[in-house]
Amino acid sequence: MVRVDVIAGARPNFMKIAPILRAFAAARVAGAAVTTRLVHTGQHYDEAMSGSFFEQLGIPAPDVNLEVGSGTQAEQTAGIMVRYESLLLSSTADLCLVVGDVTSTLACSVAARKVGVPVAHVEAGIRSGDWSMPEEINRVVTDAVSNYFFTTSAGAGANLRATGVEADRIFFVGNTMIDTLLANRDRFRQPNFWNDAQLRPGRYLVLTLHRPSNVDNPSRLAQWLETIAAHAQNDPIVFPVHPRTRKTLESLAVSPAIRLVAPQPYLEFNYLVSHARGVVTDSGGITEEATVLGIPCMTLRTTTERPETVTLGTNELLGADPNALPPALARLFAGAWKQGTCPPLWDGHAGPRIVAEILRLLHVPQGQAA
Repeated sequence: MVRVDVIAGARPNFMKIAPILRAFAAARVAGAAVTTRLVHTGQHYDEAMSGSFFEQLGIPAPDVNLEVGSGTQAEQTAGIMVRYESLLLSSTADLCLVVGDVTSTLACSVAARKVGVPVAHVEAGIRSGDWSMPEEINRVVTDAVSNYFFTTSAGAGANLRATGVEADRIFFVGNTMIDTLLANRDRFRQPNFWNDAQLRPGRYLVLTLHRPSNVDNPSRLAQWLETIAAHAQNDPIVFPVHPRTRKTLESLAVSPAIRLVAPQPYLEFNYLVSHARGVVTDSGGITEEATVLGIPCMTLRTTTERPETVTLGTNELLGADPNALPPALARLFAGAWKQGTCPPLWDGHAGPRIVAEILRLLHVPQGQAA
């Protein structure tokens, strides 16, 4: 029996592992001799950032929780590496599958390779070129030690080949986050504050901010909030507040046009996005979801690791200057935002493609009960 460790630790991971776990379960039902061990690192450990996602997306309880908890990036990385190495030394795996670009991704991939366990990286090869982002460091290091690379775009594959990765180790499979989005679209539900906030479809904006460059400096964050509030043309602005951002907000006076809410569970958050007039964000993943949902998206960054959301999708990079936001909002309210299309293979079937390749790569026996 082949064992695959599936690593998750932070909110962006959970949407990406759900379709992979489902595809492994289907393979077992079909007779593949493979088992999975779901390892939760505990990087995000509170209910809002972790627990509700497992419940809503049908992810089984973790087989192992490393319970690393809070700390600096170095403390979390070290804690995860020590605890995951200990797990592998006591009970090894045939493959460590990591997703995305969070601290858990880097830490588990390095720990696995150092004890001889091969690594598969889902969402490999994406690059922003912005080394001030911790995620960019995580991506580059994870790809440097990985054995197999599952990509969301042709551009990501080109990035990998440019660094010397052989083409036969790169698999263009699509986007598992979009698998989850499409599988749950009919289940999206109104958040509990919908009626109280008097929200109406197409008549509000969704705002998310969590990048250090946007939220760690109070005056910088205040400038973004003042600008969007002044140019939202009386549309309410729903702002699910990331824990990192909330610390800075404590020292600011926020416009009543901006409704601060807790981080939303998956189904409620995507209900908000799918019914919004537009989204203003510095998140990469949200630009993908907005593109598939056909919702105009403005990204408050100078770079993106997901350029297909700009070239094909509904996303536009506005840069780091708040003065770029008013004309973009004016185009949105004028109904002049561009129409996007869905990138290739963002079709809801990335999970099965990934699992099919893994079964082949690991020479997993077929046709016998798992």
